[in-house]
Amino acid sequence: MRNRPSLAAAIAVLCANAALQAADEVPREVLLRAAHVTPTPQQVAWQELEFTCFVHFGVNTFTGREWGDGKEDPRIFNPTDFDADQWARVCEETGMKLLILTCKHHDGFCLWPSKYTEHCVKSSPWKGGKGDVVKEAADACRRRGIKFGVYLSPWDRNAPSYGSDAYNELYKNQLRELLTNYGPITEVWWDGACGEGPNGRRQVYDWEGYIKVVRELQPKAVIFGQGPDVRWVGNENGLARESEWSVLPWGVGDRRGKDLGHRKYLLGAERLMWYPAECDVSIRPGWFYHAEQDGRVKSLGHLLDIYYRSVGRNSNLLLNIPPDRRGRFHENDVARLKELRAVLDETFAENLATGGKVTASSTADGRAPAAITDGDPATWWSPAEGVYAASFEVDLGKPFTFDRAMLREMIAQGQRVERFTLEAADGDAYKTVAEATTIGYKRLLRFPAVTTDRVRVTIQESRAEPTIREFGLFRASPRESK
Repeated sequence: MRNRPSLAAAIAVLCANAALQAADEVPREVLLRAAHVTPTPQQVAWQELEFTCFVHFGVNTFTGREWGDGKEDPRIFNPTDFDADQWARVCEETGMKLLILTCKHHDGFCLWPSKYTEHCVKSSPWKGGKGDVVKEAADACRRRGIKFGVYLSPWDRNAPSYGSDAYNELYKNQLRELLTNYGPITEVWWDGACGEGPNGRRQVYDWEGYIKVVRELQPKAVIFGQGPDVRWVGNENGLARESEWSVLPWGVGDRRGKDLGHRKYLLGAERLMWYPAECDVSIRPGWFYHAEQDGRVKSLGHLLDIYYRSVGRNSNLLLNIPPDRRGRFHENDVARLKELRAVLDETFAENLATGGKVTASSTADGRAPAAITDGDPATWWSPAEGVYAASFEVDLGKPFTFDRAMLREMIAQGQRVERFTLEAADGDAYKTVAEATTIGYKRLLRFPAVTTDRVRVTIQESRAEPTIREFGLFRASPRESK
């Protein structure tokens, strides 16, 4: 009898459907419209990176400041043991699949020999003015199979033309240099930093023109922040929301809100967009290296919590690792990253649900429930057409102890699930061990350890027929509790 949906499961689904119809103040056609907004192939590929590296490096590394004023003497930039291959090697060893370099920060100092300014590495003593940090970083990443991205600050406190239309042309020219001379670029990262130029006027950025340059020269790149591809999560703590939607009304303004994709925002929205969140945070208190922070690297527990609340909440994690004055990642940062990787590898090494027998309360033709544990990223389970609340059960074959769970939607079909529960069998009954709202690309759940031979997931609310790509059960590494 365990291999068939239980009567209790069927009743639970019927009750969930009834509750949904009673509480649903948003017409079904509106929810269906949102459910069928889908990502571009570039957005899907970006989401699959999951864990990425930010590298803040420049004159601030040598002045001890976070924001330079553009008056720095380029001769202070002189790393003593620069090693971009170490950056890429650490990324490879710790599972960070993309490295984004601050090619120019607000101080305007360029880490490449730009034709459009003398405020760059060619005016520094490093390598006799013949060095190119961007090239060495891009080449090192390519050798190690790490994707490469560029940060080009729109605010330039050194450029005399800042605050005028002429600056927009300067910026586009520097953007063209980065996008044509350093191979494939996976992500272009923009913040909205803005100030007054020498003329006392604030710069009006030509975002549409900048985006056009990116689309022309690097059409496979996603644009963060000021473009239509990837959005800032709204804080610099690395934390996504409990309900993190990738489907938002077009032109969303305040990105610090609680639930940006809530049903209430769908009503009256003329246009919806796929706009996933990126969570940026530094491994240290500062974004640039400061020797006095060598003992203030975030703890393993803190980084694990960030991981579960970013990657585990339908977002990508962009973790900043600032090189020191040698031009290398500091030993303390590297050691902590390796600890983090070891714990994640130990936790997710074995999916206890693999091989379990899966049944569902409803199944669409060709979307068998076994797809959620078959390890094939191209398959998924979905209930029959018009069924928006459904459940699946996994018979593990024998009792296992676990305290972590993972669910993934087939986001190429859209993001749909609004609320679900995870239950563990206790004799003939089921007890709730975790409940959550959105799933999206990936949802990771943490809960006290349970031992059982059966589990059930009930999708209580979904904007359209849910599409579950993968399901997993895991036991946290013992190191987590140390």
